[in-house]
Amino acid sequence: MAKTTYDESKIQTLSALEHIRKRPGMYIGRLGNGTHVDDGIYILLKEVVDNSVDEFIMGYGSRILIRRKECEVRVRDYGRGIPLGKVVDCVSIINTGAKYSDDVFQFSVGLNGVGTKAVNALSSHFMVTSFREGKYHSATFSQGILLKEETGETKEADGTEVVFTPDPELFGDYAYNEDFIFSRLWSYAYLNTGLCLDYNGKVYKSAHGLLDLLDKEVGTEGLYTIIHYQAKQMEFALTHVAGSYGENYFSYVNGQHTTDGGTHQSAFKEGILKGINEHFKKNWAPQDVREGVVGAIAVKVKDPVFESQTKNKLSNTEIRTWIVNEVRDAIVDFLLKNAEEAQKLYQKIINNEALRKELNEVKKGARESAKKVSLNIPKLKDCKYHLGQSTTHPDECEHSMIFLTEGDSASGTITKTRDVMTQAVFSLRGKIVNVYGKKKTEIYKNAELYNMMVALGIENGVEGLRYGKVIIATDADTDGFHIRNLLMTYFLTYFEDLVFAGRLYILETPLFRVRNKNQTVYCYSEHQRDDATAQIKNSEVTRFKGLGEIDPKEFGQFIGEDMRLIPVSIAGMNEMHKTMEFYMGSNTPDRREFIMENLI
Repeated sequence: MAKTTYDESKIQTLSALEHIRKRPGMYIGRLGNGTHVDDGIYILLKEVVDNSVDEFIMGYGSRILIRRKECEVRVRDYGRGIPLGKVVDCVSIINTGAKYSDDVFQFSVGLNGVGTKAVNALSSHFMVTSFREGKYHSATFSQGILLKEETGETKEADGTEVVFTPDPELFGDYAYNEDFIFSRLWSYAYLNTGLCLDYNGKVYKSAHGLLDLLDKEVGTEGLYTIIHYQAKQMEFALTHVAGSYGENYFSYVNGQHTTDGGTHQSAFKEGILKGINEHFKKNWAPQDVREGVVGAIAVKVKDPVFESQTKNKLSNTEIRTWIVNEVRDAIVDFLLKNAEEAQKLYQKIINNEALRKELNEVKKGARESAKKVSLNIPKLKDCKYHLGQSTTHPDECEHSMIFLTEGDSASGTITKTRDVMTQAVFSLRGKIVNVYGKKKTEIYKNAELYNMMVALGIENGVEGLRYGKVIIATDADTDGFHIRNLLMTYFLTYFEDLVFAGRLYILETPLFRVRNKNQTVYCYSEHQRDDATAQIKNSEVTRFKGLGEIDPKEFGQFIGEDMRLIPVSIAGMNEMHKTMEFYMGSNTPDRREFIMENLI
């Protein structure tokens, strides 16, 4: 192997915008094509809207107009507008902005002066216009390079308008998912009472903040009136739901959804436990108090410290004490004033305690009969790195994943082509039982359900999850779809917090291969197949019914860098339970009628 010369000529200095384009993951987390809620195109939209929301937080402009036409997005706020002499600098020079000054922005999300610069650098077209006191200054860029500037007089109201198109050179063939945008806009509305967001003519506005968020998520599932507390630096909402395992939290810092929680969420949980135990003069176990909790917390922190640029987890430790105390006092106050609601909560905790004791008895029996030691689990082909396991290889740990497959044929194909460092395989023996409406004790009576839970490390909650992604990999036939539904029912019934954490996915593999001697195309739909056969002359078409039918030599690419994953997401707990009851519950006349109408 020839040695490469390492001298002064190999040292490069990139401009800030070049660096963003070269290493976009450092600034927006991931590129993606729009199929995942955390894909880059949504982060770009968030970064622009964040600036407009920051204006509202500081008391300027209660309306934000957002317009999207295909790939172009336009965001117009009615805040103060960027100072006209600094328009270009604010969107193109790293570490330039007003968010380092407490006088101008006290509780801002975009503290690092990077947001709009990243949008600028990663857009094929980017235009920013500031309107201030009858004058405007506009600047147009492409891939971060300034093309032109304009200044002049205007009758437009004060504020800022940003127009951008994410660069297809970087993002490829991307498309926006409207549901992801709707969800993000509702979050802004819930977190900023009185703010009006107008997206393509649809208005998002909340009168009661996190109370509205929880009401939408829980609906009629709540066991008692939602506890809602609002103060200058913190707001939270809280209730318990029936027939639900685990805990679910929506946590925010300065308007940023911290999907991985952090110190504010931990303090919130501790405050809940202390408040309830103090009111009832008990010393209940944390899991008995918090089982079935659905809560939301939003805090304002002057100097937030996040674990990454994408701000998914808060690290500030100094906020813990006051959050714990404030949450505890607010819960005690609510329970004192609402005796009926307190009694409903009391009964829920007693039921949780009884269920846990019953579970513990069943667990002992399951472990004795199974005689399982550590992770000596049949049908598990494990990988080297696991979530949260190593500080020396954090990326590999976060990128670890487990494929849940049906049968030895499919698991054999994946096992032969997987990356043994980060990809594990768990093989199911066929269809698992339908657990809809069944107690958690069912897991300990069924070896397959038990083995899967232990393999994933989620027996004591999602905190123990051993893999960054849990991927359902079933065949593209009716049996495969049925197994997929049974697995989703298993997770949504017993481990819905894993789904809420965005850890559950479905692997999309090609349905067809179209090829001739010179060219091969893999197709994921009949439409793609028809297009490919029209373009490739003298082609043969192969229909893949099962993963085991795909040659391992071909299959590697489908679980590699270009792997296509569909995230399993929930619009709301109330809707989710209704959907599960319809599809996985008892055979009702409605479901029979639906099946008859949709039979092909």
